[in-house]
Amino acid sequence: MEALFSTEGVNPQHSFRRWRETLVGRGVPLEQARLDDGPFAAKLEAASVGPLLLTRVSHGAVRSEATRALIQRNGKDSTAVVIFKLAGVSTRSQDDRSSVQRRGDFVVVDHRPAAHESTTGSQSLFLELPRERLESVLGSTKLYTSLTMGGDVASAALTVKFFHDLVRVRDRLDPDSAARMASVGVDLIVASIAERLAQEVSRPLHGTVVVQRAKAFVEAHLGDPTLDPPHLAGAVGVSLRRLQELFHERGQHISDWIWQRRLEVTAKRLADPGCAHQPIGTLAFGCGFASQAHFSRRFKERYGSTPREYRHAAVTGADIRAFRPLRRF
Repeated sequence: MEALFSTEGVNPQHSFRRWRETLVGRGVPLEQARLDDGPFAAKLEAASVGPLLLTRVSHGAVRSEATRALIQRNGKDSTAVVIFKLAGVSTRSQDDRSSVQRRGDFVVVDHRPAAHESTTGSQSLFLELPRERLESVLGSTKLYTSLTMGGDVASAALTVKFFHDLVRVRDRLDPDSAARMASVGVDLIVASIAERLAQEVSRPLHGTVVVQRAKAFVEAHLGDPTLDPPHLAGAVGVSLRRLQELFHERGQHISDWIWQRRLEVTAKRLADPGCAHQPIGTLAFGCGFASQAHFSRRFKERYGSTPREYRHAAVTGADIRAFRPLRRF
């Protein structure tokens, strides 16, 4: 990873002050105070993998607080942060929930008032994501901020290992592979949170969690042409009838949701310059459409244009927001 800052070589009397100045200069909305009197060491590193920016932070024992004023000044209220714990121990508090993270755990925090304490030798990997990417599947971030995703959750253990390996091999990935792996990583994060929520919530919220898990499964398996309501019900461990009832309670139909997400993801890839060299049929098949003709018909019904017209508008700089869905599922 590229080193952005290190206290190595800095006068120990000034190392903590320089660290705080670095955070302020990079727009990090945190007030920090030391928790011990020993020599303070810190390091900040970063690496990009496709559209994702991964930041590795190492530092001594500190208490950090994100205040409302700092957050407003920072201007990142449309994103949430996923934090992978690489070393040390941290205690985080947000949205009336407190939790502890150790090596191998990860946690989500939002840009709202929060606090955390870390031990000496703390090291974490930070990943900022659009909040909408999480909430479109999992619901409000207030359901899972400061909720530890630990090694006892199988998908969380897989997610942590995936990102550890992704950082290690990132330089060997071509741009297309990096973008695909970044997308896989985000899907794993969503699936891990959904699984963890299923362990956490009370019975009255169980139906909401089942739907969240179902939507997370859809996101992770959009490219599977066999994905259908019975397949989905089996994957989340409920009867098809029960899953249909839960979706209907939320004004949705299972099959409509699957097709909606397939079309939305394909439209996003059509507008992505990184996918410009890929044939439209390849993009369609990658999102689970069995034929290009079927995809084109569905796409035009929803967006009022052919996939080729939509891609051309994006490439030429036209405002593709003009292609608003003609109908909702």
